[in-house]
Amino acid sequence: MPSTPTASTAIASLRPQPGEYASYYDRYIPLVQGSDILAALEDQRRQTLLLLSGRTEVDGDLRYAPEKWSLKEVLGHINDTERILSYRALRISRGDATPIEGFEQDDYVRHSPLGRRPLADLIEDYIAVRRATVSLFRNLDEAAWTRRGVARKNEVTVRALAYIIAGHELHHRRVLEEKYLR
Repeated sequence: MPSTPTASTAIASLRPQPGEYASYYDRYIPLVQGSDILAALEDQRRQTLLLLSGRTEVDGDLRYAPEKWSLKEVLGHINDTERILSYRALRISRGDATPIEGFEQDDYVRHSPLGRRPLADLIEDYIAVRRATVSLFRNLDEAAWTRRGVARKNEVTVRALAYIIAGHELHHRRVLEEKYLR
């Protein structure tokens, strides 16, 4: 049952503006349609599950070029990145002013067991991560959405992190659709 709009959801429905995030993320945020980030995150979960449903282990091991990540590694990367960005949002939303370091995505994939995990397990992981992300954002108060922190030596708002998470997944889902699962 949809909840009654609150001041918190009104703030969340405002799209992040330049200055709320590093320009690097201009490649992700515009991919997110509309201004209801919670609905967008929920809809993405359904769309990604539709894309991945019925896929086999052979599909999971597919690489569209020799040095590229497998489909399993792309999905694992989406999960890892969402965890990290949600962690940043949690810390910043709670007023933690400690600068947050970056991470090297290629090292995360290289040093992970993603390629050996069953695709079904990675899909279940995706569901769990997304549910946790939506729960985090759904339960923020109004002030938390616009709180600023520093991640990767750049200032970012919690609201921008929500859009970055959604845009990052959309970017990689499009890569999966265009290069892996044509």
